[in-house]
Amino acid sequence: MNSKIQDPLLRRIRLHADKRLTFTPDTAPGERLKQLKEYMRLEQEMLHRYHEKGDGGLRVAKARTMMMDVLIEHLFQNAMAVYAQKKGPPPYPVAMLALGGYGRAELCPLSDIDIMFLYPKRARREALKPLQEIMSDEILYPLWDLGLKVGHSSRTVRETISEAKADVQTLNALLEARLICGDTDLFNEFEKTYRRYYERTDHRAYAKERLADQAERREKYGGSVFLQEPDIKNGVGGLRDYQNILWMAEVRLSDGSLDALVAKNFLSPDERAHLLAAYDFLLRVRNEVHFNSKRATDTLSLEGQPTIAWALGYKQHDIFRRVEAFMHDYYRHANYIYQTSKLLEQRLAFSNLDSNRGYTFQAVLNSRRMDRQKHLDGFLISPGTLSAESSRVFKDEKTRIIRVFRYLQQFDLQPDLDLRVLISQSIHLIDSRLMHNESANRTFRSILQTRGNVYPTLLLMHETGVLGRFIPEFGDITCLVQHEFYHRYTADIHTLNTIRKLDEVFRVEGNYGQKYHKALVATETPALLYLILLVHDLGKTEGVEGHCTSGVRVAEPILKRMGIDEKRRKIILTIVRNHLEMARFWQRLDIDDPRTIASFAELVEDEDILRYLYVHTYCDASGTASSLWNSYKDSLHDNLFRATLEFLHHEPDAIAKRRKERKSMIYREIIERRLSDIEKDQIDAHFNLLPERYFIHNDADDIILHIRMVNELLETISEADSIGSLVPVVDWRNDEDQGLTVVNIVTWDRAGLFYKLAGALTVAGVNILSTKAISRNDHITIDTFYVVAPDGGPVQNSMAEASFRQHLEQALLHNVNLMPAIKEQAARLANSFGSDSKNRLRAPIPAKVDVYHELSLKRTIVEVQANDHLGLLYQLGYAIFKHGYDISFARISTERGAALDTFYIEPTRPHTASNTDTLVPLRDAIERIIARDQFEAAG
Repeated sequence: MNSKIQDPLLRRIRLHADKRLTFTPDTAPGERLKQLKEYMRLEQEMLHRYHEKGDGGLRVAKARTMMMDVLIEHLFQNAMAVYAQKKGPPPYPVAMLALGGYGRAELCPLSDIDIMFLYPKRARREALKPLQEIMSDEILYPLWDLGLKVGHSSRTVRETISEAKADVQTLNALLEARLICGDTDLFNEFEKTYRRYYERTDHRAYAKERLADQAERREKYGGSVFLQEPDIKNGVGGLRDYQNILWMAEVRLSDGSLDALVAKNFLSPDERAHLLAAYDFLLRVRNEVHFNSKRATDTLSLEGQPTIAWALGYKQHDIFRRVEAFMHDYYRHANYIYQTSKLLEQRLAFSNLDSNRGYTFQAVLNSRRMDRQKHLDGFLISPGTLSAESSRVFKDEKTRIIRVFRYLQQFDLQPDLDLRVLISQSIHLIDSRLMHNESANRTFRSILQTRGNVYPTLLLMHETGVLGRFIPEFGDITCLVQHEFYHRYTADIHTLNTIRKLDEVFRVEGNYGQKYHKALVATETPALLYLILLVHDLGKTEGVEGHCTSGVRVAEPILKRMGIDEKRRKIILTIVRNHLEMARFWQRLDIDDPRTIASFAELVEDEDILRYLYVHTYCDASGTASSLWNSYKDSLHDNLFRATLEFLHHEPDAIAKRRKERKSMIYREIIERRLSDIEKDQIDAHFNLLPERYFIHNDADDIILHIRMVNELLETISEADSIGSLVPVVDWRNDEDQGLTVVNIVTWDRAGLFYKLAGALTVAGVNILSTKAISRNDHITIDTFYVVAPDGGPVQNSMAEASFRQHLEQALLHNVNLMPAIKEQAARLANSFGSDSKNRLRAPIPAKVDVYHELSLKRTIVEVQANDHLGLLYQLGYAIFKHGYDISFARISTERGAALDTFYIEPTRPHTASNTDTLVPLRDAIERIIARDQFEAAG
């Protein structure tokens, strides 16, 4: 056996084992375990060194397999000697088999060890029992003592067949069974019997089950190769995709190897080399992940990617550049495995050809001559399928390589396997002349005008490589990692996801489809948004910062090349330049303020552009991450759209008149309700003491609630020692439709009110989404906070409201500092969720503070980006108060551990108004707060 080991690394492992593992049946268990642990420690250190110097994933995995083989072999020989000492000769021969990844000889550092004790067909359980007990005591227990995760079974040859019949996963595991040690004749009997069994199985049923399992697993693990945190083993394009090919090949061809697939013309030699290189790369990545983990994991986590990349030789000092380079290679290899495995699965599942004849293009053409139904431009249409009449179909006319996708879309067809391969092999025909070809571009425009059915065609164009060749600028964003704090996908897949969302809008699907469809079909050219979405992020090749501006520069020559007229080019480029602006306005600014609406209207200028931008923003956000859009954001987005549409549709005087009419109408409605507990003069006072903007975005029910709360506050004056001792009036209610809780507070206005309100809510254990405040001329302020539970949704904790009221009274009436209570709450939450913030890589968003005068809005604005933590809002509010400012409006946004907060501030002392010098110390103070938090987060 030793003479067959050619690799010096594997030979060294066996020699080390023979030297270090010297235990016998007479060796004390403690001494035996000591030898085993020392052997494991030294060999694992040696394997780590080989890995660090750049050995491939397969070689290191095979070496670890050999390490485990010789260790188990020594334990097995010792177990047989122990049995002979105690009982004499064994009643039956026994063989130890490796299964699964261990059977493939592909053990990563933390892989499970799956073994099977194999006995003859007719072995009797009673006679086996003493032997099995010694096997467990002398083999399994030492392996467990070494901290290994061991999966084990004990079966006769007959039982293995029964297990395989009952469970397809067992069938697959046994396909990879390998003899570790023991009786060779017994293993050969098993192999012969098992091969006879699976060669007689229903290959089509097995293939169908494999395809269903593949589809289910891929969907479970994200449905895309290009996830920000892929699963190396089970994810799309992961190790399991490659392994599934070999399982199917074993059953289909009786030889589960890449060499067999090449011999049968299922793979070319070049494809085999590329596939093996991709698999080796993924195994090397998995080895590195395991070497850096205490527990088995196959997720390439965002937090771990910088360290993994560095260890694998990506030495860029800029952390994001390093990760981008590493993940680009990961996606490239994983995508090759995915695309190749998908084609091979179909071929292995549905090929009717004799495996000895091979699988050639001409043979397949000949096999379907009898059932063809229709000729079309060099192609054949069969039910649900499009195929090529000749392997020269694209060479004879290059424009067909674009037109074929129009046929697939138009007739709702799928390319057969060989046509798909032929397309991928022909993309070199797409050159500059074809990119500028009028016919090809007209076809591509037709694809983009098929409302509700564009995504599947573009996805297929992308997967075959055609899209990135025909639009090389799109090719430049393929596999481009977006280490932004929102994005879950690479730039190319994000773009395609936005187009899938637009398909849903045109098909009026989902909770929001109806209204976005209505807005879009009101434009002159609704389907133009497909092209806008396709080009909107192409500027990211020059970096995320400023990609809207660079996107215009990248997109313009594409539009000219595609023959887009000047009028539509202007629309497209305007949207590309401003595609983040609509979300920025409602995320950051007070959209209840008419000045904000006027400013946004000035930006968009045109109703059609507004409608495109409205739907684009929804598709863009929804295509970024499934959880990014919710009813609360949708309501803000909708309010900005409708207010701006009204502004563009009417003259300013007409808008002012409509607002006055709305205020009068609400007033009449409230009077007609005849509120028994409220005098008319209280209602009149409320309408006279508040600015007009209050009545724009509050309906009659909201206003009645506020009037009642003000009335309750005024009634307590006689009972209070002073105005300062008045207990605030609080209304706390859940809004199930918006999925949040609305907290209204009415009290006397005073400096520092905002930070105390925010602090009390923080101690209550809720997350603040947004807030707005408005003061009457009699210094009564109405503050509204929109909050959610820590895990999202309305606050269901009955204690939260009581806690808020208690701590608010302490802060307002007794000037209690809430920071100690906030820290206590943070510690409690950390313990309850078992989290350790220092072990998390925070969202890749730079800490940033902007404090400036916005002349168009006549506002002083503070914008903060930082890692979020409990108490941050309280600290920011307190800093603003201490520097002589009050907060009149705040938009709070927390996403994936990052805070993006905007405050409108007003001076509490007249001399600070419009004085830029007073803003510098405020900015410095806030920078110190978030710098300290960034440092603490970094650990």
